[in-house]
Amino acid sequence: MKIKDSVVIVTGGANGIGMELAFAAARREAKAVAIVDLEVDKAKIISDEVIARGAQSKAYGVDVSNEGQMAAMIADVEASFGAVDLFCSNAGVGFTDGAEGYSSSCSNENWQKSWDVNVMAHIYAARALLPQMIERGSGHFLITASAAGLLSMIGDAPYSTTKHAAVGFAESLAITHKDDGIGVSVLCPQGVKTRMIEEIDSRAVAADGLLEAKDVAEFTLSAVEAETFMVLPHESVKKYMMNKASNYDKWLEDMRGFRHWLKNGG
Repeated sequence: MKIKDSVVIVTGGANGIGMELAFAAARREAKAVAIVDLEVDKAKIISDEVIARGAQSKAYGVDVSNEGQMAAMIADVEASFGAVDLFCSNAGVGFTDGAEGYSSSCSNENWQKSWDVNVMAHIYAARALLPQMIERGSGHFLITASAAGLLSMIGDAPYSTTKHAAVGFAESLAITHKDDGIGVSVLCPQGVKTRMIEEIDSRAVAADGLLEAKDVAEFTLSAVEAETFMVLPHESVKKYMMNKASNYDKWLEDMRGFRHWLKNGG
């Protein structure tokens, strides 16, 4: 697909990768870029910056885990700017496993929040947009997952589990709706310099370097325009995926070793 003259929605658009996706879309001469975030005041600032870059824009304070709010926002974007061409489902949350350090020790509340934001938000977007996209035979979903959705992340079982589910849903979209003219891309970076990286043990994701969010956004939209499904800003992730697939037991052993290294202070 072409970003130029398209209508784009970016969730989690007030910070990090989402913010840079919005700016990158404006640089590619998108017609309009809607900024969606719980932090509506900051979303408005980003929206104003998008307008200054030449695209139309509007800010929305939306809880992406609320299907009604998502559907209402999408309807308003369509009424304001026309059909949605690209939905960047980028909002996400992460939590640590808890003081005990068990994979099961994160609270039920945080498990549910992870599921609602990291998985159900993608489903709500697709549910609202698929009928119109199928009818006109075009549209594209960009789902921000994580390398944790392919390889797991030490210390956050809810994040790894729900990001795996996000990749699975992206695969389902691609398998089911390619013949309807709908494209799907899933973004799976490792460490990126965002606010989220400041809230976790960055050693767990920074072994292959921390990328700038702007560079990740540019790489990603180029992949979207090329209709690439699996978007891997870190080249090493593909190698790790192949290692995992070729010898699962060896991969688990290596991950356990990495966990011990982290636990003992690196």
